[in-house]
Amino acid sequence: MNKPNAGIAAEKKLLTREDTRTLVLSSFGGALEFYDFVIYVFYAKVLSELFFPAGLSPFWAMLNTYGIFAAGYLFRPLGGIVMAHFGDLFGRKRLFALSILMMALPTLCLGLMPTFATIGYGAPVLLLILRMIQGVAIGGEIPAAWTFVSEHVPDNRVGMANGFLTSGLSLGILLGSLIALAMTKCFSAETILQGAWRIPFILGGLFGLLTLYLRSYLQETPVFQAMRQRKQLATQLPLKTLLSQYKEAVCIGMFMTWFLTGCVVVILLAMPQLLSGTFGFSSAQAFQMQSMAIVMQMIGCILYGFLADKLGVGRAFTIGTLLTGVMAGLFYSSLGSYGYSVISVLYLLLGLTTGVAGIVSAAMVSMFPAPIRFTGISFSYNVAYAIVGGMTLPLVQWLNRYSSIGAVYYILPLCMIGVFSGLVFMYRYKS
Repeated sequence: MNKPNAGIAAEKKLLTREDTRTLVLSSFGGALEFYDFVIYVFYAKVLSELFFPAGLSPFWAMLNTYGIFAAGYLFRPLGGIVMAHFGDLFGRKRLFALSILMMALPTLCLGLMPTFATIGYGAPVLLLILRMIQGVAIGGEIPAAWTFVSEHVPDNRVGMANGFLTSGLSLGILLGSLIALAMTKCFSAETILQGAWRIPFILGGLFGLLTLYLRSYLQETPVFQAMRQRKQLATQLPLKTLLSQYKEAVCIGMFMTWFLTGCVVVILLAMPQLLSGTFGFSSAQAFQMQSMAIVMQMIGCILYGFLADKLGVGRAFTIGTLLTGVMAGLFYSSLGSYGYSVISVLYLLLGLTTGVAGIVSAAMVSMFPAPIRFTGISFSYNVAYAIVGGMTLPLVQWLNRYSSIGAVYYILPLCMIGVFSGLVFMYRYKS
C-alpha cells in the first residue's frame, strides 16, 4: 500500500498546528465551494418552472432540469484531468484559486441571469453553459483538496483528515439546506418564484470570494515540495502512467465513487423532493429532516475516518457499506407507513451510516503514488461521477414512476457494489 507521506512526513505521529490550520481552512473553503455546486438541486423545481416553457408537464420539466444538473457531472472529468495534470507537475495549491473562480462566477451569474419569460430558449442554454463551467471547476477542486490535505498530515491520520475534509464538503450541502429552509420560512412560494430564488445564488458568489481569501493562507504540500527538490516529479504524462500501470486501482476507485454518489445525490440531495412531493411532508419538514441527516452524515464521516485509521480503510469501508444498506432498507420501507417522528429518526441513522463515503478518498490516496496521486484520484473520481452521477437523478426519477420508493432499488445494489469494492481493496492493499 502506498503511504501518502512515506519518507517525507512519516516520522510525524500527531497533527501539528500548521496541519490543523490547513485541515480547517481546506474543509471550510471546500464547504463554501461545494455549496455553490449543490444549491442548484435545492431549487430544481423552481428552476424547472422559470427556465423551461410553461407547456411542459411537471415530469418533463423536472427531467430537463435534472438533465442540466447532470451536465455539471459530465464535464467534471475535463476539469479533473486537466487540473490534475498541472497539479502533479506544478503543484497542488495553484489550482485552488482557478477552481474557486470557475465555481463562484457562474453561481453569481445564475442568480442574475434572465429567465425563459425574458429571453426564451436562451435561458436553458445559458443555464447549461454555467453548469458545464461549474462541473469543470468541481472536477478539479475535490480531488485537489483530498490530495492536498492527505499530503500535509501524518500517515496514521490520513483517514481522519479525509473524513474531516469530506465532512466539510457535507457542510456545504447543509448550508444549502439551511438557506433553502430559511427561504421557505421567510418567503411565500409565489415570492420565491417572482425573484427571491436569486438570493441563494448571489450568496454563493459572495461565498466564492470568501473562499478565495481563505485559500491564500495555505502552503504547498511538503510531499510536493520534497518531490520537486528531489526531482521526483512525473517525467511523462501522469495520465499515461496511470492508465498503463494502475488500471486495477482506477477500477476500485470508480466503484467506490459510484457508492459515494448514491449517498450524496440520492440519500441527501434529492430527499426533500421525495419527502414533500410523494409522501406529503411539508417543505419545511423535508428540509428539517434533510438538515439533521446531513449533520449526522458529517459526524459519520469523522467517525469512519478514525475507524479507518484504527482498523484499516478496507475494513471500515466494508462495514459502513453494509450498515448503509441495512438502514436504507429500513428507511425506505417505512415511508408512507409512519409519521414525522419515526421517519426522522430512521433518516438520522441512515445519514450517520452514509458517513462511510468520507473515507473513499482515503482509499484512493493510498492506491496511487505521490507523482501521479492527484491524477489518479481525479480520474477515478470524476470519470465515475460523470458516468453514474450524471444519470443518477434521471434514473431515480424514472424508477419513481413505477414505485414511490424507487430510489431504494438503486441504493441497495449500490451498497452491494460498495461491499465488493471494500473486500477487493482489503485483499489487494492489505488495509
